[in-house]
Amino acid sequence: MATPKTKTAYMCSSCGYDSPKWLGKCPSCGEWNTFVEERVPARQTKGARGRLVKSTAPVRLSEIEVTSEQRMRMPSEELNRVLGGGLVAGSLTLIGGEPGIGKSTLLLQNILSIRNRRILYVSGEESASQLRLRADRLGKVSDNTFILCETALDAIFTHIENVKPELLVVDSIQTICSADIESAAGSVSQVRECAASLLRYAKESGVSVILVGHINKDGAIAGPKVLEHIVDTVLQFEGDRQYLYRILRTIKNRFGSTSEIGIYEMVARGLREVRNPSEMLLSDNRDEEMSGIAIGVTIEGARPFLVEVQALVSSAAYGTPQRAVTGFDQRRLNMLLAVLEKRARFKLGQKDVFLNMAGGLKIVDPAIDLAVVAAVMSSNFDLTIPRHTAFVGEVGLSGEIRTVTRMEQRVAEAAKLGFETIYIPTGNLKGVKDRFPIRIVEVGKVTDMFRSLFE
Repeated sequence: MATPKTKTAYMCSSCGYDSPKWLGKCPSCGEWNTFVEERVPARQTKGARGRLVKSTAPVRLSEIEVTSEQRMRMPSEELNRVLGGGLVAGSLTLIGGEPGIGKSTLLLQNILSIRNRRILYVSGEESASQLRLRADRLGKVSDNTFILCETALDAIFTHIENVKPELLVVDSIQTICSADIESAAGSVSQVRECAASLLRYAKESGVSVILVGHINKDGAIAGPKVLEHIVDTVLQFEGDRQYLYRILRTIKNRFGSTSEIGIYEMVARGLREVRNPSEMLLSDNRDEEMSGIAIGVTIEGARPFLVEVQALVSSAAYGTPQRAVTGFDQRRLNMLLAVLEKRARFKLGQKDVFLNMAGGLKIVDPAIDLAVVAAVMSSNFDLTIPRHTAFVGEVGLSGEIRTVTRMEQRVAEAAKLGFETIYIPTGNLKGVKDRFPIRIVEVGKVTDMFRSLFE
């Protein structure tokens, strides 16, 4: 019997769209130069089109019984917060992040602390001895955690039948390959087929599955975008490797909120949970007051915390003034400087401006605008902002200070950390100003804040 012929197709590495010929622009997602050549069989095997769940009979919506989701609590409370209370039974979770950011460390130190469940950790990148050395560094060794170094999907399912785990971890999905697909591991079709097979296993068995995924140079999870549609939860582990702090952020969650974040600190024995990020981001070792420093209250997810904004304004030594930014949008800084130049009549066009968000975080919350302009003008005039003063507000193009969301949470966080004064937009706390043990100053324009702060 002749073997079936294979044909060549082109698939978009961004969304998974396939085409019989190469295209410069994907008609599905609109991305350019994303088509890669894949070899696909002329006829797919029956195993590749298996059942998704055990029973697919239609059921009336009114007859479906609503039960509470069974969740597995993880040892890390920050991880539980991001997941919405723990891992849901039969769910498929994807954790993405840069190489070396700490994804494997986060998973290992959690699963090694679970004592009452059988866990299978499948590694396609590290050997068993490397994982044992990592576990020794973490100071945790578990008898109910099984390590499997394998990349063939069929062999992995064979070991799953023998071990019968209650939690499955695959590190990473880009290294797993299926015999039904002829392309190399990490290709679009391989990643999609392996993820779909693991999804079928999770739904049929009720076992929670965690996948580890790499990210590309653009910061997105490598592989087709359809991978994020297959899984139930997508978590992003991010942070600058030059700093000790890491943020676990929810991109998608079918069983909880997507507005939660978890914050960790990288230490010698793994990752330590940071319960109060405000204390982490504020400097307590300044013996003398310095200009160019303002404290802003931002919100990441659903958690308010305070961040130190540092600015340095100096005369341009060369012809073209410099604008250097760390942790903030440079285009937004240029807009704020233009507002100060046009609306507040401050001459900053011929001066260098350097801006830094302490702690290595990247802030996108527009409520930090008021702290940015306060720090810039403090450095420009070389005037010190009172140490226990915080700022919240979005600055508009006409120089007005616009209201922001969740103001009560922001003011409460500043008051809890002992701040004495906070500047907020006018009318942002109607009727509830007297509830907080902190002096609240309402300002409507940037010039009003400068008069109240520096005069």
